[in-house]
Amino acid sequence: MEIVVRQGDSLWRYSQMFQVNLQLLNDSNPTIDPNNLSVGQQVQIPGFVANEHQIRPGDSFWSIAQNMNLPLEAVELVNPELDASNLTPGQTITVPTRITGRLVESGQKYDYSKLLKDMNRLKEAYPFLQVSTIGKTVLGKEISEIKLGTGEKRVHYNGSFHANEWITSLVIMTFLNDYLLSLTNHYPIRGLQSFPLYQQSTLSIVPMVNPDGVDLVLNGPPENENWQSKVVDLNKGSTDFTEWKANIRGVDLNDQFPARWELEKARNPNEPGPRDYVGEKPLLEPEAIAMAKLTKERDFARVLAFHTQGEVIYWGFENLEPAESEEIVKEFCRVSGYEPVKTLESYAGFKDWFIQDWQRTGFTIELGRGINPLPLSMFDDIYKKSLGIFLAGLYI
Repeated sequence: MEIVVRQGDSLWRYSQMFQVNLQLLNDSNPTIDPNNLSVGQQVQIPGFVANEHQIRPGDSFWSIAQNMNLPLEAVELVNPELDASNLTPGQTITVPTRITGRLVESGQKYDYSKLLKDMNRLKEAYPFLQVSTIGKTVLGKEISEIKLGTGEKRVHYNGSFHANEWITSLVIMTFLNDYLLSLTNHYPIRGLQSFPLYQQSTLSIVPMVNPDGVDLVLNGPPENENWQSKVVDLNKGSTDFTEWKANIRGVDLNDQFPARWELEKARNPNEPGPRDYVGEKPLLEPEAIAMAKLTKERDFARVLAFHTQGEVIYWGFENLEPAESEEIVKEFCRVSGYEPVKTLESYAGFKDWFIQDWQRTGFTIELGRGINPLPLSMFDDIYKKSLGIFLAGLYI
């Protein structure tokens, strides 16, 4: 919600008026000098929307403010041109309304267009979010990173490396939405106050690494005729793409990282297809290049890659992981009921490469059990079990 500065106003005053943390106000208005507001300047108030209200008989600014659990001044602030003592039934005023429910809808197949819609809605409602493009897919879709928090501990979450694991993107975005609601409404998540997490950690999220693949699984082949014929050929003539894991070129993006890549290449398919083809060389596909570049630039302390299948957490690579990894994975498993698995004869994954090159804590979280793509009917159970992992990733 946007408001206009009056004489004598300050961000601290808005913080008190709307009961929004001052740090969130500062972060929502990065181009504003908080010590030098100007009359007429526009300020973003996170966690609020401006709704229209039609005056009914007996209404007053005071009664409306009481109903919205806001001070009278908040209603006056967003209606500067109106005479509060001369309201008439049928007149339309603006009412600041606190957002208390999710904007991300969990009961939907989550393709790229829905992700973009949700990111835009969240960014508008919570302007302290930073959204940027880290690269483009084979088909030119933008790969987005969402960033929030002010802390020195840099934590990264990602989802949908694999196309038919698109439910991971929905799980991640639902957690993000709940985290934002907690921050702006001052209520805990599982007993944890969220603002200390915001202060101690900077969270980076790439909710959908493989948008081309996700759209292929959910919506079928691209409109471009050349790509239509290519993907059907790669899928052995079938137009059923439910088992497709790769990017649009038939390369498995989680086999694209230089962490003993040659071992994965030796035992996997030697040509593009729905799954497990590692490509001609590591870091060849644009989606993998974008993730590698981001990881190097951000210098993450910890990464969590969310996949689906098995309710297990993979946490080691070639014994290069730091000793603290074991304690962290124990906490992840305690809060989720998942099982820890240290060694797996699998190489060239994002988590593997991160551990190898940084010797820091990296984890692959396998959500849910069943046949991919996991059905939406499993979403509530998956989210309930994984929520503790998302939180622990920030507080440990």
